[in-house]
Amino acid sequence: MQQNGGQYQKMTETPIPNLVISLAVPTMVSMLVTSAYNLADAYFVSQLGTRASGAVGIVFSLMAVIQAMGFTVGMGAGSVVSRLLGKKKEDQAQKTASCALLTSVVFGALLSMVGLSFLEGLMRWMGATETILPFAADYARYLLYVAPVMTASFVLNNLLRAEGKTKLSMVGIGLGGVLNIALDPFFIFGLGWGVQGAAAATAVSQCVSFLVLLSFFLRGKTILRLSLKNLSADASIYKKFLGNGMPSLFRQGLASVAGVALNHVAAGYGDSAVAAMSVVGKIFMVAYCVLIGFGQGYQPVVGYNYGAKNYERVRQAYRFLMIAGTAGMTLLGGTLFFFAPALLGQFVPEDAKVNEIGGLALRLQSAVMPLLPLGVACNMTFQAVGQSVKATFLAACRQGVFFLPLIVLLPRAFGVVGMEAAQPAADVATFLACLPVIRKFMVNLREK
Repeated sequence: MQQNGGQYQKMTETPIPNLVISLAVPTMVSMLVTSAYNLADAYFVSQLGTRASGAVGIVFSLMAVIQAMGFTVGMGAGSVVSRLLGKKKEDQAQKTASCALLTSVVFGALLSMVGLSFLEGLMRWMGATETILPFAADYARYLLYVAPVMTASFVLNNLLRAEGKTKLSMVGIGLGGVLNIALDPFFIFGLGWGVQGAAAATAVSQCVSFLVLLSFFLRGKTILRLSLKNLSADASIYKKFLGNGMPSLFRQGLASVAGVALNHVAAGYGDSAVAAMSVVGKIFMVAYCVLIGFGQGYQPVVGYNYGAKNYERVRQAYRFLMIAGTAGMTLLGGTLFFFAPALLGQFVPEDAKVNEIGGLALRLQSAVMPLLPLGVACNMTFQAVGQSVKATFLAACRQGVFFLPLIVLLPRAFGVVGMEAAQPAADVATFLACLPVIRKFMVNLREK
């Protein structure tokens, strides 16, 4: 109780810029490490050739499915927990946390069983060509083995962020990420395991992250306590955190569907196009993860203060996120735009077509990066305050409502350039869709 009292005071009284930065920096570091080891996977695997590099892009869609399950439960539970702690309802927060962890393990186990049973068919559906299929299947198999651990890790990570313990979250995710980067070259080249080595490195690092994150809860480093006694058969608990997690399901689930659609379109232009768009996705995610990490540091501030009815602090946090996020994305976007050819040249250098296709795609994506903070702010805000319908719709916009039609229509009209421009065009449309919704919400908060 004393620990929670101090955390409550910190979350509701610390000046907003200081509070958001203190929570966001560890989250951004952990997200950067995560994206860095994904990029490391892409880099080391790319040394095995174009087909192996393309496999990473195929399996990225599977990773998005696993993340969709983990984030649905984890961010949904985190949103509920933040508001409960803001209302000083600790007992309900404990039950929500324990039920969420159990749910994530069950979801992960189901995904693992189904995925392993239909592995090759799943990889073909995700866009693997016959030449890429063996590499993709080898990589995906290891991820499916540890799917329950990965979904549980996402939940533990988000519960730590929900109560404002982002430094502990950073340690757990960061250790696993650093280990992955270290194991990649050893398993891939040292032991000669090839693509399976990259997958094995990811599996081992995910297990280590899970054990580190779980240890914080078991050793009393957190407000929340995970216990079998806190498990409940009350359907309303599950309904609440799963309902709040719907935006994450749509956001991450549609990311998987979007990746599958992109893979199929790219496959029509050859393995080089699949590899190029895979590499662009990995590079872009490094920059985008900085923004997502900033947003995840912002989200518990909104949840706590909305639960405590400190509405002006919610408005202040939103303004700070938009100013800092837009400035940061403008800087990162300009940097990526300038260095795009050089960055692409580090991957599959013997295939000039990869550089040609990927260079323009990365520059188009970089040009619209200053527009991305508004979409992240909308998703995080509405999910944090429990307005799941709005959050779900806005989460579906970027890679669903707008991207899926565009990835079908633009390549038919403009060929490869249409494929490269589909995501940037969807980002512009998402920005325009978010503007009136968030403006109305902030006006209502000001009236309160």
